[in-house]
Amino acid sequence: MNATDLNKQVLQITLEDRALIKAVEHGLPVTSRPYAEIARQLGTSEQDVIARLQQLTDKGAIKRYGVVVRHKELGYTANGMVVWDVPDDRVEELGMCIGKYSCVTLSYRRPRRLPDWSYNLFTMVHGSDRDEVAKKVEDIVNECGLQDIEHTILFSTRRFKQRGASYAQGNTETRPKTMKPKTRAAAKLRLIKNADKP
Repeated sequence: MNATDLNKQVLQITLEDRALIKAVEHGLPVTSRPYAEIARQLGTSEQDVIARLQQLTDKGAIKRYGVVVRHKELGYTANGMVVWDVPDDRVEELGMCIGKYSCVTLSYRRPRRLPDWSYNLFTMVHGSDRDEVAKKVEDIVNECGLQDIEHTILFSTRRFKQRGASYAQGNTETRPKTMKPKTRAAAKLRLIKNADKP
């Protein structure tokens, strides 16, 4: 997607569509017939749920269905957000090159925040440890010809939350909380206190 895609007309979504999106956005029920269970919750038929989800996908309101994998539990304990200072006229080309690697789980262009932050391409690389992540990044640098591109790896030190995005309006009461309010407040305070530290 590029900036011109943002000018496309916004889709009209019905209240029923919003209810359906809200019902599926945190995952499908783990049953032999998940769409039947969603239909039961919404007071409609399984066929209607499947047809409406297909329509939302065809319209572009739903891009894809996916799974949020808790990578730490699978042995991937190192997460490296690699930030790159890519020439603006090469961001799309290099972002696509980096994004083709299976170890890269996201690749996004972000605005620079000059003069303090010159990085404009962000990619997440997972590995079993920091050395593995660094090796994967080195391989990407060599294979994509990024030797002259400034970059750094920002490793995660703590996981606060991991889930899919939430888009349905009025959905705040159903969002799972992974930290207690006092813990969230303490985490924010630590971020504020450490903001000026390197």
